[in-house]
Amino acid sequence: MTHASTVPAPAAERPGHHDPVRPAGGGRRPAATALTALGLFLAARLSGVLVLAVVARAAGKNPLLLLGRSWDSVWYLRIAAHGYGFTQQTRTGVHSDLAFFPLYPGMVHAVTTVFPLGGGAAGLLVSWTAAAVAACGIHRIGLRLYGPAVAVVLVLLWGLLPHSVVLSMAYTEPVMTAFAAWSLYAVLTRRWVWAGTLAALAGLARPNGVAVAAAVLAAAGLEVWRRRGRGVSHRLWTGAALAPLGWSGYVVWVGRRRGDPLGGYFTVQRLWGSRFDFGRGALSFTEHMLLHGTRLLFPMALVIVGVSTVLFALLVVDRAPLPLVVHSGVLLLIALGGSGFFESKPRFLLPAFPLLIVVARALVRTARARPWHAAVVAGALAGLSFVYGAYLVVLARSPL
Repeated sequence: MTHASTVPAPAAERPGHHDPVRPAGGGRRPAATALTALGLFLAARLSGVLVLAVVARAAGKNPLLLLGRSWDSVWYLRIAAHGYGFTQQTRTGVHSDLAFFPLYPGMVHAVTTVFPLGGGAAGLLVSWTAAAVAACGIHRIGLRLYGPAVAVVLVLLWGLLPHSVVLSMAYTEPVMTAFAAWSLYAVLTRRWVWAGTLAALAGLARPNGVAVAAAVLAAAGLEVWRRRGRGVSHRLWTGAALAPLGWSGYVVWVGRRRGDPLGGYFTVQRLWGSRFDFGRGALSFTEHMLLHGTRLLFPMALVIVGVSTVLFALLVVDRAPLPLVVHSGVLLLIALGGSGFFESKPRFLLPAFPLLIVVARALVRTARARPWHAAVVAGALAGLSFVYGAYLVVLARSPL
């Protein structure tokens, strides 16, 4: 880790390309700004949970049960308690627990083994801890590239996304984002073995964890190209080799278990109604939604995906570091090109925190020129996040 005294003064608003080798700013009092960012993030998420609790109690429901045992959480907790092998016959087909990646249930199982906690409580403990670790990693990236103000706002924005309620649930997005953020930070600081190891763990957390491996491989490839293949450290080759092992290892393991090493996992996903069809299914669903109308969460998902696409274009124009662009681009491609569970697409984009960089920089500029305007924007985002999060978990009655 670079010592604070060796980092140049902040250059957060300097236009142009940011060299991932050299810090672009924000070395003063990193621990203090990290605590500020983490405190604001925790305050945002606790406020969201409190609003959700009020709505749940009014609806006669248990808020902790909703947070700990909703939708996919039930599958993960069953795997944590009993291992793989459960299938469920529904009107849409046979659903297998092999569709769910193993890292999160493994962590939950470890917690229940060490501490006297039930599965739901252990799942929440893992998710809440991972969300805090992810917030620290996001802050560190923002601090290195854009300075302390942007770093703090970046973390706060991530905690105020419309679907950020998922970060307070027993879901896998906090775990994947934690490994993704610190893997990307390791890439930016040339810690290749760490980058590859953390990318492999991200790939064990979620299907779209492959985006982290893609980012590491892209950065490693660029480094090899810059050096024309000469003088490349063995650590780079090791990190690049490690990065895809988590995702590919689980996919092959499921395939072998299903009797089809390369295609078995994707067959499991298709039985769930989830496949990559280059967006044909999503376009068909969007057309149906626009023509016939539907519940609030579907148009909201469409808006969030649309805004994310615009933010990705702005991230590219802003010439953000390659690993951040690749990570976000692959996550966006999977969300756009995937068919099935349209309402879950915003959740799939939660680990794409670099998309918020352009917004964070703009909000910092606004806060410096017109503090009141920035406060209104932050307040509006918080209101939307808290109310919509409560609606999703308590009232929507649809898979997240």
